[in-house]
Amino acid sequence: MRVSWAADGGVRHLTFRLDPEDTITGLCADGQPLKLATNSCRIELPREPYDIHPDLSALAAWTVVAPWTRRAVAFDRPISPELALAIGQGWGVEAGPVGGSPRSGGRLAISYSGGADSAAVAAMLPDAPFVHFQRVSHPRVPNRWTHYRADVLATLAERTGRELTVVRSDLEFTLAEPRPGYPEHHAVAAGALLLADELDLGGLAFGYELGSRWLGGDRYLLEYTPDNPMWAPHGAWGRAFAAAGLHIVLPVGGVSEAVTMRLALGSELRPQVRWCLRGVNGPCGTCGKCLYKELIQAAVERRPLRTTIGPARPVARKWQEPPPYGGQEMIEYGCARVPGVEDTVFGRAARFLGATEASTAWLDRCYPPAIEEIPEPWRKQVHDFMADEIGFMSAHEARRVETWGLG
Repeated sequence: MRVSWAADGGVRHLTFRLDPEDTITGLCADGQPLKLATNSCRIELPREPYDIHPDLSALAAWTVVAPWTRRAVAFDRPISPELALAIGQGWGVEAGPVGGSPRSGGRLAISYSGGADSAAVAAMLPDAPFVHFQRVSHPRVPNRWTHYRADVLATLAERTGRELTVVRSDLEFTLAEPRPGYPEHHAVAAGALLLADELDLGGLAFGYELGSRWLGGDRYLLEYTPDNPMWAPHGAWGRAFAAAGLHIVLPVGGVSEAVTMRLALGSELRPQVRWCLRGVNGPCGTCGKCLYKELIQAAVERRPLRTTIGPARPVARKWQEPPPYGGQEMIEYGCARVPGVEDTVFGRAARFLGATEASTAWLDRCYPPAIEEIPEPWRKQVHDFMADEIGFMSAHEARRVETWGLG
């Protein structure tokens, strides 16, 4: 893989060329097969940065091209030995040329999507600036996902009143199948990487919570994954970001979506919280994400579901089948707390799972090892917030995390 950047004011154009051993169908870090659509993308920064360290531009490119690179990647500027080593150890890919020095930074920023999880991070870190990624169309790839309202999400981010940097990019269109999306989940950080020197960033906080970090999320069904390839700090991506002087920070990595929902709705950002990607004047109320988050919100607020979605709708059919389910811990949590859930689209799932408030109480507290993963400069702030506002799991409750999916 050969990678090059070109600058046009604040716009950075990325072009890459595959080597003979590279393939147009690759794999994301979580095992998802990805088909390449095009070999270029652009990242529109709000201003022309005064400098971009070679490690930052290389890692930003790597978040895009990693799935399709097999043996070697050649960047357009020398990178530090530390980053080359991280790529070599993490992916078995020879990275170069090598010859640069490592970088560092001091501030922590939030990769802010506007959803409940990133809003919860914002509530925990009131002084941290936001970096928001906004999808725009690609000049060479048709937009077949026009219902994605990235403009609405960006407007909501602007209304938060927080220090905000909006980065616009068409990098999601480098991916043809399964649909436009991040080649790697970490590509959402490409803009933050390119601006890390300008903003003096040493860490970037994401809203990935207990299910995504430790319980596997949607693709790792019912599996405790301490070595999660996407978000473990000792994993490939964690080491690569650390080598580039921009540590991955997961402030809510030890708490469930029930906790992040409670924090988001109780924060000053509540009017701007939006997890739906389709809605204009509010959540659409008909997509699968709206249904899933409605279950969690109803459970937190101890009220019946507010939805007209019936069990025959495609977004609800999976809940009519026996488990396992993606995000099953939250389905159990919701089914145990929503009044009248037995008469909703989750009724059959509730009967299959048989969850109770007692059996899901562990999801109201923080998993202690998640605090140990926070880089030292920000660990105490996260620990103290969790101690004061959430509380920690007992040893018995922590075992619920560590035996997840074992029977």
